[in-house]
Amino acid sequence: MSIQEQVVARDGRHAVIVCHPDPDSFNHAIAARYCDEVRAAGQTVVVRDLYAMHFDPILKADERPTLADPVRSHDVMTEHEILLGCDVFVLIYPIWFGSAPAMMKGYVERVFGAGVSPDDVRHQARGDLLGNKRLLSFTTSAMSEPWLAQEGQEMGLGAVFDDYIVHAFGMHSREHKRFALITDKTGQQSAASYLWEVAQQAHRTCAQVAFGDEALMHDSQLARRFSR
Repeated sequence: MSIQEQVVARDGRHAVIVCHPDPDSFNHAIAARYCDEVRAAGQTVVVRDLYAMHFDPILKADERPTLADPVRSHDVMTEHEILLGCDVFVLIYPIWFGSAPAMMKGYVERVFGAGVSPDDVRHQARGDLLGNKRLLSFTTSAMSEPWLAQEGQEMGLGAVFDDYIVHAFGMHSREHKRFALITDKTGQQSAASYLWEVAQQAHRTCAQVAFGDEALMHDSQLARRFSR
């Protein structure tokens, strides 16, 4: 009996968290394409458009996880209720001055970090929200790939943001797709090529959620089931 016959596909739930002030931005196009592909694969999407939500990124004094009894504000509790049960957390944002926008960083601090103590971080405690879940990031930059490499952008952001999130919250794994030279002058052909990459990544992630990494490694037919 093949792995394909042994493994039963499971539904997946993807939290797509997009952070860009312009609803017509390429970041929103990435989010829309990813969501379309996930739904086409029969899985579920939860979209959190931080600017459209007017999300407040400022951590309140009584929310600090170092307190003995930190408060969970209503907006944070609402986010937890919406996100609970998601298998994949997809962060989509532009790189501004070497890092994620303040609103995205604030979302990580207030929502992901709610109730997570320094001891939890040190011991990579696996909470109900993020424990053993997948992190997938799509980022855009107006700079070229050689410039970003020269400035250590890929290594720096990967270490201080991606890797830290995975380790701090006990997540399963992380992947990061980067798109350079995204400006008002980006041509339709380049944009279409990038969005094709987004679609392919969505297919891979859906397959990973449905069948697991080990099954996909041993049976390429499972992966092809989610590809086009």
